[in-house]
Amino acid sequence: MVKENCGVVGIFSLSGTNVIPMAIDSLRALQHRGQEAWGLAIPNKEPFKRLGLVSASSKEFKHITEEYASPAVIGHVRYSTMGRSSLENAQPLKVKDLCIAHNGTITNIQELSNLVGGCSFTPQNASDTLVAAQRLVALISQEGEMCKALSVLKNEMVGSYCFTFISDDGSVYAARDPKGFRPMVLGHKKDDDTFIVASESSALSAVGADLLRNVTPGELVRLSKNGMETEKFSDDKSRAHCSFEFTYFAHPSSCMEGTNIYVARKNIGRFLAKKFHIKDADLVIPVPDSARPAALGYAQELGLPFEEGLIKDRYSKKGPLRSFIEPHQSDRVEINRWIIPIQEIIQDKHVIVIDDSLVRGTSSRAIIMALRRAGAKKISMLVTYPPIKFPCYAGIDFPSQEELATFTKEDISDEKITEMVRNNIGADFLGYNDSQNLAAAVGMPVESMCFTCSTGDYTSLGITPEFKSRIEVKEK
Repeated sequence: MVKENCGVVGIFSLSGTNVIPMAIDSLRALQHRGQEAWGLAIPNKEPFKRLGLVSASSKEFKHITEEYASPAVIGHVRYSTMGRSSLENAQPLKVKDLCIAHNGTITNIQELSNLVGGCSFTPQNASDTLVAAQRLVALISQEGEMCKALSVLKNEMVGSYCFTFISDDGSVYAARDPKGFRPMVLGHKKDDDTFIVASESSALSAVGADLLRNVTPGELVRLSKNGMETEKFSDDKSRAHCSFEFTYFAHPSSCMEGTNIYVARKNIGRFLAKKFHIKDADLVIPVPDSARPAALGYAQELGLPFEEGLIKDRYSKKGPLRSFIEPHQSDRVEINRWIIPIQEIIQDKHVIVIDDSLVRGTSSRAIIMALRRAGAKKISMLVTYPPIKFPCYAGIDFPSQEELATFTKEDISDEKITEMVRNNIGADFLGYNDSQNLAAAVGMPVESMCFTCSTGDYTSLGITPEFKSRIEVKEK
C-alpha cells in the first residue's frame, strides 16, 4: 500500500500564463519532502511522471514546458512510506476526469477499498491515493460537487491527507484534512495573477509568490476562471499538527502554522540547553543539515563554541540526499557514509552532537563511529525530538516497531530504553527532548500537535492499530 508524506502543489493563472515552469520550480523547492519520483498533471492529458529527483530531468524541462503548456497544473514529489519505489506508484494519478496528488496516509484503506469494489488488496500493489480518488469520483457523481463529496468521504476515510486535484474542466482544487496533520499553504503571484497552493511556503518563495495564509484544516480551495473560492467540508476544531515537521521534515525557510521553521528549530535548541545543561563540553556540532539551527541555538544559550564538525559530501551521488526518507536501508547507510568529520575540530574534544531525531539508529551509530575515529575524547548526543517508540500512521516512514532504535520486547522504563539506545549507538551520553519542551519552543499548545509516535496515543487518528512487521507493510 503506497502511503505518502510527500510534497504537493496546485497552480492556476487567471492571466492564462503557462505555469509549467512555475510548477517545476515549486516541486524543486519541495524536493526535501520526497526524492523518489515526481510528476505533474494538466487537464485532459495523462499525467507526466519520472523517477528520481526533479533536477535529474532538467534536459526535458523545455520539452515538458511546451508539451504540457497550461494555465492550470498540479504536481507531486514522492516519498513512500509503504510500497514499491516505481513509476507506477508515482503521482499524480488519474481517475476518469480527475487527477490527484496526495501528501499523507489513509489508515483504513482496506475498508475504503471495499467501498469501490476492491477484492484483491495487498500492501505492495494497491495505493491509498488511488483508492481515495476512486471513491471521491464516485461520490462526486452522487453528490454533484466536490465539497459535498469530501464531506461524505471525510467520515469514511481515516488518516492524514493534503490533496491537490485538477479536473478536465481546468479547475484546481486543494483540500486539507480536518486535523491538519500535514501542512498546506496558499499563495499569490501578483505580476501574472496566479494562485498557488503547496505543502510549504518554500515553494511559493521559489517562484516569487507571496504567502497569503495556511489552508485551514477541513477547507476546500477551488482555483478557476472565477478566481479563488473556498468552502469548509469539516468543522472539526481539534488539531494534530505533525511535530516531526518542525524538527526535521519542513524546509528551514518555510513558515508553518504561523511559525518560521528556522526560528522554531533554533528556539528548540535553546530550550534543549535548558533541559540538558552540559557544562564540561568543548564544542557543539550539528548533524547536517536539519539539526543546524537547533545546534546553533543550543550553543548560543550555553555560550559554547559552535563548529561545523561534520561535513556532508555534496559531490557523491548520494551525499546531497536526506538519509531518513530513503526507502532502503542500504541507501541510508550509503548517505551517512558520506558525512565526514573534520579531525582538527574534533580531536581530543568533548563534543556535543545535536541531531533532529533518532529513529532507527542508523545515522547516529555511523556518525558516532566516525567521530571516534576522528579522535573525539567524549561524545554527548542530544536529540531535538522525543523518543520514537511507536509506528507512524500519519505519513512518516517508520511503519513498524521492530525497526525503531527504542524497540525492546521487555517492559522497561524510559530511562532504561534511553540507556539501551545510548549503548547501541556508542555515545557517552544520550538525551532526548520531550513533547512539552518541544511544543513550548515552537510556541504551540502541546495538545494541538501530534506526538503519537512518541506516546502511542492514536486518538487523533481515530484508530487502534495492529502493529505489524516492516516486511508485512513494505517491500524491502
